[in-house]
Amino acid sequence: MAEGDISVAKLLTLEYERLKEEQKTRIGFRDNLVYATLASMAAVVAATLSARGQANLALLLPPVALLLGWTYLVNDEKISAAGRYIRTELTPRLAALLPPGTPVFGWESFHRGDRRRRTRKVLQLAVDLGMFCLAPVAALVVYWASGPRTVVYMTVSVVEALAVAGLAVHLVLYADLTSHRDDAESGTPEA
Repeated sequence: MAEGDISVAKLLTLEYERLKEEQKTRIGFRDNLVYATLASMAAVVAATLSARGQANLALLLPPVALLLGWTYLVNDEKISAAGRYIRTELTPRLAALLPPGTPVFGWESFHRGDRRRRTRKVLQLAVDLGMFCLAPVAALVVYWASGPRTVVYMTVSVVEALAVAGLAVHLVLYADLTSHRDDAESGTPEA
């Protein structure tokens, strides 16, 4: 290995360490968004229930869920993108600098080969849809069933319903339901 290769290897390893630190930070932030969403939803539900005859307050829940859900989705995607970059860009570049057969960042691919990964991902998608989409839809149904049905509130509720549907579509699109084995068999890059 030439002297230049060693410095490149160190640089790639440093990049890996920084990416793992960013993933760790984003994972903590993303996971805390679930608690923030639950607390925010509880506050909206409490306000709606305490203000009898004001079912229109339920219309506050969809924007809360949309804002926090979109932030959750963006962070989750960046966590996955960092892992994908490590597997598809960083690992091959570092492996090329090392003796053949030297393992490089094996965990990045190994953990994706778990037999139950797809089941976990499907269950996580169900939780995400329930948290960020089903709860806002329930709030909209409460409003639609209880009123008051003014043009402004109905318009707001329809726009919210469309936005929730859009978030649901994006949650499904970014769910990454493939397994490591599915990726290897189809020849597609791992996400």
